[in-house]
Formats: sequence, C-alpha cells, structure tokens
Amino acid sequence: MIPHTGLCVGLDLDIEKLPAPYQKQVVDLQRFGCDVIDATKGVASCYKLNLAFYEQYGRAGIDALYAIRERIGDAYVIADAKRGDIGNTSAAYAKAVFEDLQADAITVSPYMGRDSVGPFLDVPGKMVYVLALTSNPGSHDFQRRLVGETPLYELVMNTVLSWPRAGDAGFVVGATNAEELAMVRTKYPDVPLLIPGIGTQGGDAQQTVAANAKGPAVFNVSRGLLYADSTETCMDTIARLAAEYSATMTP
Repeated sequence: MIPHTGLCVGLDLDIEKLPAPYQKQVVDLQRFGCDVIDATKGVASCYKLNLAFYEQYGRAGIDALYAIRERIGDAYVIADAKRGDIGNTSAAYAKAVFEDLQADAITVSPYMGRDSVGPFLDVPGKMVYVLALTSNPGSHDFQRRLVGETPLYELVMNTVLSWPRAGDAGFVVGATNAEELAMVRTKYPDVPLLIPGIGTQGGDAQQTVAANAKGPAVFNVSRGLLYADSTETCMDTIARLAAEYSATMTP
C-alpha cells in the first residue's frame, strides 16, 4: 500500500559527489546507497530510485541498483523511470520495473497518451505517478501552456483520472512553487502526489507541506539530503536531516 504521506528519500546517486569516506567508483556508489538506507530506514516512508543514475555505468551500475533495491527490503519503492512509449513497449517496461526490480510504483510520461500509460495501470497493486507539473525550468515550455482556458498539466490530470483504474494513478507535482501546488491540491484534494524539488532545487519543506494541505503525498528529498555533508560524519548528518524532514512531513 502506498504511504499516505511522509519523506521519500531519493537515491539519485552521483559518484562525483560521494562524501569523503567513499571513493569515486561504482562499488562505493553501492556502498553509499546501502548506508543511506540503513541511516534513514526508521524515518523514510519510501525510497525513489532514479534508474538513469545507475544505468549510465552499464552492468556495474545495474548490479549496484539491484543491490540497493535488495537493501531497501520491504519498504516502499518508487522507480523514477519516466517511461512512456507505445503499448507493447510500455508493457515490457512495466514487466521490468514491477516484476524484476519489484518496484511498487513508477513515474511515467503521458505525452503518447492512454495506450502508453495503460500497461502500467494494468498491473494490479502498483502505483503510477504521471508527470503533471514538474519542478524543472523547462516545465514552462509545455506544462503551463493553455489549451483553451485550461493549463496543459491540468488537462493531463483530468484525462488520466477519467481512465480505467485511475485509482492507481497519482501525479508528479514539483515543490518549487508552493502557490501552484496549493492550487493543484485544492482542485484534486484526494489524489496522491509525488512532490520532488525540496532542498537543492529550491522547494522549502515547511511551505510545501503546508501547500499540500494534508493531501496524500510523499515529499522527495535527494541531493539536499545525500550531499549535505562531504566529510566522514556524512551518515550522522543524513540520519539527522532525514529525521527532521520526516518530522515536518509526517502528520
């Protein structure tokens, strides 16, 4: 079952940013990821694995991904894959992420429409977070464009919620604009959200939680948690910050 609300630890691991106790190699990427899980497991509601950060290192990176997934254990796992292709390709992606990686949720792009998202929604008991209003600067290029009088991101949300199994659909809505998040939450009070962008990207944790207005959401923190301390005390810092974030984000 998806966590109703709380801290999502984003395991977007970057070899070049590993703290001092770790060396800049894939084996230490794996070690760092496992140590982060051990340091946060008591306070994290879920973990987000950004697949690209592992795939870039080839087979060694994939091995690290699966080792980190195994260390997470029974905690809730979101595969940040942003998949979305024609039906049979999406079905293959869904099988890889849900059956092999054993993720509980996935992020998907809605650009190709219902037949590209449908294969993910067809898997029972899995959550599908559709990109809606993201926290990157380029989100202005398309997501806020008006279709008639309706922003495109809102049209995406309304359309997805009209599909079968829409109860297993949530949306990615960024934390970098608390006013927009509050508007989304007012219009969609009960829809699950994955909210990235807190910390390094500029989103404020307290403002974001307030804007969400106690709706079902997990709040992702990645770089602002993982790389807050570049010294030998990094895991103590990560554990402390994770506890502070969790206290802010958990009702």
